[in-house]
Amino acid sequence: MRVGILTIAEKWGYRLKSDFCYHTESYLQHKFEGPHFGEGPFMYINGSICPDNSLVVDVELLQPGQVLMVGDTVIAFRSGQIANPEEAGHEFEKVHHSGDPVMIENLWDIFSKNGKELDKDFDVVTYGRKSAPIDPSNVVFNAEKVFVEPGAKVLASTLNASSGPIYIGKTAEVMEGCLIRGGFALCDHSVLKMGAKIYGPTTIGPHSKVGGEVNNSVFFSNSNKAHDGFIGNSVIGEWCNIGADSNNSNLKNNYAEVKLWNYVKGGFTNTGLQFCGLIMGDHSKCGINTMFNTGTVVGVSCNVFGSGFPRNFIPDFSWGGAQGLTTYSTDKAFETAELVFKRRNVLFSDVEKNILQTVFTETEKWRK
Repeated sequence: MRVGILTIAEKWGYRLKSDFCYHTESYLQHKFEGPHFGEGPFMYINGSICPDNSLVVDVELLQPGQVLMVGDTVIAFRSGQIANPEEAGHEFEKVHHSGDPVMIENLWDIFSKNGKELDKDFDVVTYGRKSAPIDPSNVVFNAEKVFVEPGAKVLASTLNASSGPIYIGKTAEVMEGCLIRGGFALCDHSVLKMGAKIYGPTTIGPHSKVGGEVNNSVFFSNSNKAHDGFIGNSVIGEWCNIGADSNNSNLKNNYAEVKLWNYVKGGFTNTGLQFCGLIMGDHSKCGINTMFNTGTVVGVSCNVFGSGFPRNFIPDFSWGGAQGLTTYSTDKAFETAELVFKRRNVLFSDVEKNILQTVFTETEKWRK
């Protein structure tokens, strides 16, 4: 889960100066390294919690058999052996943290809390380091809050860090004529296409290509929006592609609070937000000139196209648009994913197939 510059796991790795592994849903565990035996004790950290200085101090002070709490929420616990986080901690000694850490509880938290996390990550990633030189062809405001990693290219663009930091990752490229207003992160190996207009706080994850107009959005990684069109107050997953001149609405015509599909609830829930755009799951695509209404959720591995506004919830593995949806078979979805992975020199493995097959099965009820 990327929010700010780093994923949540990377944030903790930076601050604790430690390697990390994952305890996750069983169908995902084959992709992500799980807990392994070795020298204890082991620290378990709630994967929805973003660290800050005071929280890291309290986590580091935990002793085996202690659990750190904020209210009724478990933040972290230290165990002398590998434990099941769902069961461990109940008999542990409770230690309470007095702060109010950033917690990613809802889909919309990813973009609405992105600005605060960008600020924190910028300070952590750039601490004690010096930015690579910024080419004089650029116009820069508040240069001390602009950091360019080695190998990055930034030419003939405007970088305004007055309202938030701007971070350009390793070998990333900002092409000519881009207008960037921070906070903004262009992560490693990503490209901002010519003439792009970026309003912060926005994050473009690694190996992505983005053009057109983007406002307060997060692209996880390996996703493209290479052409004109608007994306605002949105979250775009991995391996997605936004067709040319596609747009999303992020504000209802009556200015009412936006409702968003909730998988757990099995229905729409009120976000409490006036601005909320598009949530697009991994491996999903849309054709040229696609229009997404305010507060649209597109599931995993969808192909959306055609005129008119499609529905506000497009179930996983759906094919079509406003004129109707059919099931996108896993065979066809796998063929596409294999080709997409190949373009990035990545193997579309059986592990990836099994994850998508599980998602297909688990979400069948929404396609009926």
